[in-house]
Amino acid sequence: MTRSAEPLTAEEVRALIKSSSTRGPSGIRNRALIAVLWRGGLRIGEALALYPRDLDRDAGTVRVRHGKGDKTRLVCIDAEALAHLDRWLDWRARLGVGARAPVFCTIATGTTRRAGEALDASYVRQLLPRLARRAGIDKRVHAHGLRHTHALDLVTAGATITDIRDQLGHANVATTDAYLRRVAPADRIKRLRALGWDLEPVA
Repeated sequence: MTRSAEPLTAEEVRALIKSSSTRGPSGIRNRALIAVLWRGGLRIGEALALYPRDLDRDAGTVRVRHGKGDKTRLVCIDAEALAHLDRWLDWRARLGVGARAPVFCTIATGTTRRAGEALDASYVRQLLPRLARRAGIDKRVHAHGLRHTHALDLVTAGATITDIRDQLGHANVATTDAYLRRVAPADRIKRLRALGWDLEPVA
């Protein structure tokens, strides 16, 4: 059974980001990861597979080299996500992590774990609900939900369905259309109200 989409508001995502501590590098990294998932609409596997060479900070773009179906695409991200990324990349450099390590990598903990190893998706799946509880968000919070939130943001901003398709990396417009019907039903209701489907009873 497919669960209904439950996008977050921008305020909720920012609260989620702020609930990640900035007292250590892992919190800075997690803030950047959440921001990129939200403002880029990436799948969790796509975000965790990013390398420094895939980031163009001047252009504000991220290159997904192996998206669904092993397709490559260029994704636009905004200044808010870039600011979080810059803070993490500065920390990453101070930790001595090289360009051959994934952008969102592990941090040395004094155990057998070394800095620069690939971050596991299961870590993120456990992290987000924990941060959501800390932020007081009464919704199911998960990585794909941030992708839903991004899609809704694009709809609200007036992006065309083809632009949304390309940003999300869908195979075709029909997939994007079905996706948006789940993510943004409120827009359909609003359009129907504008056409006369109002709530006033007929006399």
